[in-house]
Amino acid sequence: MAAYLIGQINIMDEELWQQYVDGVRLSLVPYSAEIVFRGRQAAVLAGENDRDLVVVIAFPDRDVVEKWFASAQYQSLIPLRDQAADVVITIYDTY
Repeated sequence: MAAYLIGQINIMDEELWQQYVDGVRLSLVPYSAEIVFRGRQAAVLAGENDRDLVVVIAFPDRDVVEKWFASAQYQSLIPLRDQAADVVITIYDTY
C-alpha cells in the first residue's frame, strides 16, 4: 500500500535549501518516489502551525520510504538539510 512522506519546513538559508532539494530529487529516482505536492502555507484554519512550507512525496510503501531515508545518498544530504532548514519529516500509510 502506498505511503507518503510529509515534510514540514521553515527555510533558514535559501541557497543551501535549493542544493538539498536538488539532491533529494536525484535520490528519489531509484525508489520510484514522486513529489506529489510542494506548497507554501496560505492560512491556518484551526490549531497552530509554525511551518511555512510542506512537501508530500509518494512512495510504493513504507518499507521503500525507510530504505530511501536510510540510503547513503539521502543520509549524505542530512547535514545540508539541517543547515538549510528546520524540518519535521513524518510518514503516513494509506488505508
